[in-house]
Amino acid sequence: MKNNIYILAFLAAFTLNACSGGEKDTDDPAAQNVHMETLDDAALFDAVISGKHRSDEERARDEYRHPKETLEFFGLEPSMVVVEAWPGGGWYSQILAPYLKHGGGKLYAAGFSPVGANERVLKSLDTYEKLYINKPDLYGDVEMTVLGDGAIAPAGTADLIVTFRNIHNWQERGSIDEFFADFYRALKPGGVLGIVEHRADGAELPEDGSTGYVYSRDVIAMAEKAGFDFDSASEINANPKDTKDHPFGVWTLPPGLRQSEIRGVENPDFDTSKYIAIGESDRMTLKFRKPIAADGALLE
Repeated sequence: MKNNIYILAFLAAFTLNACSGGEKDTDDPAAQNVHMETLDDAALFDAVISGKHRSDEERARDEYRHPKETLEFFGLEPSMVVVEAWPGGGWYSQILAPYLKHGGGKLYAAGFSPVGANERVLKSLDTYEKLYINKPDLYGDVEMTVLGDGAIAPAGTADLIVTFRNIHNWQERGSIDEFFADFYRALKPGGVLGIVEHRADGAELPEDGSTGYVYSRDVIAMAEKAGFDFDSASEINANPKDTKDHPFGVWTLPPGLRQSEIRGVENPDFDTSKYIAIGESDRMTLKFRKPIAADGALLE
């Protein structure tokens, strides 16, 4: 997915136009709704997902990512304190941030540390800051933190932590225990950890994340080792057409459509049509909870 550089202005609500005597541009995805303060949570969610601040390219991925159904499964509410771990270009931040902004919630974007980072990482952090931190009228008070430093959000304050297709990266980095400890520390007792990841189940693949696919049993074991309780799984993001035996791992599929061992190097003899027909990967969608008893005060 390309970083979102297509933030579009769109028309304000009829009532705003009437008051101003003409059309008024706004980035606010909920402003298309008259009297948005009267909307219930579901209507507000729909307004954000359909907001024109999302490009056509990003909307096209809803078919495979199912953002509404996925976030509803995790229990997202607009008043929550939410952490998105490794948000990347912010595909999900575009939905989470304005939804939380209008509901009185808060989004922490827990990403890379800039200390000692290479140029690519620094550019990614700078882009995220320009798109989401510097646009409070659209995205609210998004706060960037560092995953791995123990303070992705104030301890015991997060209602929900979500991460999308990142476990395989953390396996290769050897950061699983460290990052899951951060999640556990930040969540309230009873808080939810929601994970979406490329699913290796049903295939014979390495268990080190090198293909981009991870076994559900391994993710459950990682979370339970960190102290989480497994709550439930959903097939929201399943894709039975994904055979998982692709020459360049999960990156052979859309949106990457890798054609060689080296990312970005095209092979004119490589036919991508088969992989386009498959679509994006088969994915697990797992929900965990921090035990209520994790709060010592509740045991007294």
